[in-house]
Amino acid sequence: MFSFLLAIIYLAFISLGLPDSLLGSAWPVMRVEFGASLSFAGVIAMIVAGGTIISSLASDRLTRRFGAGLVTAVSVAMTAAALFGFSAASSPLMLCLIAIPYGLGAGGVDAALNNYVALHYSGRHMSWLHCMWGVGASISPYIMSFCIARGNWRNGYLTVSILQIVLTLFLFLSLPLWKKRSAPSENGEEVDARPLGITGALKIRGVPYILIAFFAYCALEGTTGLWAASYFVEARGIDEQTAASFASLFYLGITFGRLLNGFIADKLGDRFLIRLGSLIMLGGMVLVMLPWEVCALGGLLVIGLGCAPVYPCIIHSMPTNFGRENSQAIVGIQMASAYVGSTFIPPLFGLIAGHISIGWYPFFLAAFAILMLAMTERLNAMFKTRH
Repeated sequence: MFSFLLAIIYLAFISLGLPDSLLGSAWPVMRVEFGASLSFAGVIAMIVAGGTIISSLASDRLTRRFGAGLVTAVSVAMTAAALFGFSAASSPLMLCLIAIPYGLGAGGVDAALNNYVALHYSGRHMSWLHCMWGVGASISPYIMSFCIARGNWRNGYLTVSILQIVLTLFLFLSLPLWKKRSAPSENGEEVDARPLGITGALKIRGVPYILIAFFAYCALEGTTGLWAASYFVEARGIDEQTAASFASLFYLGITFGRLLNGFIADKLGDRFLIRLGSLIMLGGMVLVMLPWEVCALGGLLVIGLGCAPVYPCIIHSMPTNFGRENSQAIVGIQMASAYVGSTFIPPLFGLIAGHISIGWYPFFLAAFAILMLAMTERLNAMFKTRH
């Protein structure tokens, strides 16, 4: 039955990725129907991000009270309802209102599942689970394009909503399998089940370093994916079709890299893989800077491969670095810092690109990669005896 629960969690990670690409895929059609501007999608995305930040920060209190299983099930139910609402929306204002429960649900799933897997499963499962997120994020554009080709983008949201509803039923059925208990401390004794809180978490030695590192990583990942094609078109003179095709290599690198990382995670350990991934990322950025087109385009794949182990390994190392009793609170704050980085830094680079030059793209990415590496190395030096 334990393996059945793991299968449910794998499905939940696929489900977590499914909605992430829907808005971007459907917006060119949706905005025409609603008479909205091209940039209004950013408003909806910001509302979603705000909801995810709030629910991530509340995850410690909710999970300690209700358990990871129930929080996950209710959160997926909220996203399913919100996606159904998107399929029935009649105005941009309705989209904004529906984005609130969607963001709250997505953040709840992310924080609860990531910490649960970090506590109860090995590093290889953490990597493969995040690979499943990539599978979900890759599938949803095809679902939406299939529905748009048949004249109705609403069916794309409705299809993913139905998939989420089915998963919700499985999650509620699996609740007896989830271990609802206070996480024991390292010496095996029961710990205080009271929520740690943001202030309490930030007082723990090393937490600010990992929050900055996670913020930097998510800022880097979001900026890389959003501006890759534009950089190659505007700064390198590559045609639009080629640039768009090679930009997808970044996400391919992340997905394939996490699949590969699962086979070596338990042997090499989180600390080594975070360092290795950071150095590979920097190597990819150097390739992007080179004047030869083939090297620059291939550099995106290398950056993706470097990104692959960092996110899951940082999450998986939380119970080891900060204690099992503190990990849920810290993971929740980490998720919030991740959403801040991925929400605000890519638009910031857009301002730089528009007012200075998009040619700063690889240097901007390198700055965040170096910041992330510096913070994780500082943390590793503090906790080297625990690895």
